[in-house]
Amino acid sequence: MWFKSVGLVLCILLGVATEQPTKGQELACDVQIDRSQLSGSEFSFLGDLRRRVEEYINERNWTEDQFLSSEQITCSMQIVFLEALRPTEFRTRLIVTSRRPIYGTSQSTVVVRINDSEWQFEYSRGTSLRYDPNRYNPLTSVLDFYANIILGYDYDTFSELGGTPQFESARRIANEAKGTGDPGWSATSSDRNRRQLIDELLAKRHQPVRRAHYRYHRKGLDRFVKDPENARTEVIGLLESLQETSQYLSNSYSLDLFFATKYQELTALFLGGEQSNRAYNLLTQIDPGHSSEYNKLMNR
Repeated sequence: MWFKSVGLVLCILLGVATEQPTKGQELACDVQIDRSQLSGSEFSFLGDLRRRVEEYINERNWTEDQFLSSEQITCSMQIVFLEALRPTEFRTRLIVTSRRPIYGTSQSTVVVRINDSEWQFEYSRGTSLRYDPNRYNPLTSVLDFYANIILGYDYDTFSELGGTPQFESARRIANEAKGTGDPGWSATSSDRNRRQLIDELLAKRHQPVRRAHYRYHRKGLDRFVKDPENARTEVIGLLESLQETSQYLSNSYSLDLFFATKYQELTALFLGGEQSNRAYNLLTQIDPGHSSEYNKLMNR
């Protein structure tokens, strides 16, 4: 990506040995399988799904961009089996998490955490997962969708609306799945599903939420170590923008995801800072559901 290529050029000019960028394999995804809610030993074959999903996600080129191995996006997928509808058909919950490094530190931050409770698919012993962007599959199409969502969110943290191409790829998958009747793809099946998420991420009226991801990560977290007060000022500015946005965005999934992912980090960011009172007022207005966490800002 262009913002990562700058660092590579600087290293070359300074005579520093670097990794050579290679095309693709952008994701380093850890997959966990939880089948504790299924009774019976006949489902032991589901343990093999972990390896197959990891290979499917991690060994694929999802974009045309060049990545160093150290630039791979760290993410995780937890597949929780809720019910066996038939011996090889399952209702599951998928928890998707992605992280990115914080510039100038050895730490990382969670970019987004999504809890998808509407995933239903068939899987039998020894089933291979084959990538086919032109054909809908209840199992792999959801994996494709979230691979693009992870990429889009990550790109958005490095440049304003930088993840649009990846989100458009996710929308094409959602459009292909819309007529299947499978859960999670219809705007009428739930107010917190894949369809609503991708519609919001590409809607102009929701762009302030995506712009907030850029400002928060690139101008807030990445600058916090060197200039904490200016970083806090930047975050206050994006919160003021989100306060205005929240006035006309009712029941916004993408806005709720931002705060569900970041509420504890936002509190820690302002603890002990001069702008904690202003942060408290904004956060409790925009995100009242996490007021008990934000109250810590007033108890110092």
